[in-house]
Amino acid sequence: MICRPITPNPQTLSNASTSKPKDHLYKILVIGDLGTGKTSIIKRYVHRFFTQHYRATIGVDFALKVLNWDENTLIRLQLWDIAGQERYGNMTRVYYKEAVGAFIVFDVTRRNTFESVANWKQDLDSKVQLPDGSHIPCVLLANKCDQQKEGLVTNPAKMDEYCRDNGFSAWFETSAKDNINIDEAARALVEKILEKDSVINNDKRGDQFSITRDSNPEPSGNKCSC
Repeated sequence: MICRPITPNPQTLSNASTSKPKDHLYKILVIGDLGTGKTSIIKRYVHRFFTQHYRATIGVDFALKVLNWDENTLIRLQLWDIAGQERYGNMTRVYYKEAVGAFIVFDVTRRNTFESVANWKQDLDSKVQLPDGSHIPCVLLANKCDQQKEGLVTNPAKMDEYCRDNGFSAWFETSAKDNINIDEAARALVEKILEKDSVINNDKRGDQFSITRDSNPEPSGNKCSC
């Protein structure tokens, strides 16, 4: 008896190759003044819990969130929690390197933290760009919205105008304590990043970071349009 090798059906090979989920790895910055709730937002988003007993972040901290975006797409978000006092430090250029998206966070109960937003955005835009030279997508988070608000955030139309004028992709009122709009804001940012994926990967492929932390593979919530 003559044994002949079995030649795979080309269509079968094609189906196998296309069925493998596409894996994205994105570095996301979370920046803003001290005490605005950056760490609380990350803990709520990644680990699904909230506590009021956090120590102030020193330098930078990291967290990893895994999203089953759809049946063909797996997204890993590396969230870089940048200490509020680091804004004018020389290390921020190092921290920002290769980021493809950002959240800027302010506290709706403290007007001065909103006044700092423009400085954070300017600093961000000056230190990190996409490979084509454009600014990275950035979403503004008006955090602690479960409390009494003050300033421009009390006027949504003015906030919309402010975000357009300052190059924000979107803005959300959020509360880490009550879990308001955390998933929605993250989803909005990821969608903007995916729109830029061909630009992001223009001159680099594969996983360029090696941070390993606990991950939460739960999909994020529905999109909030702002």
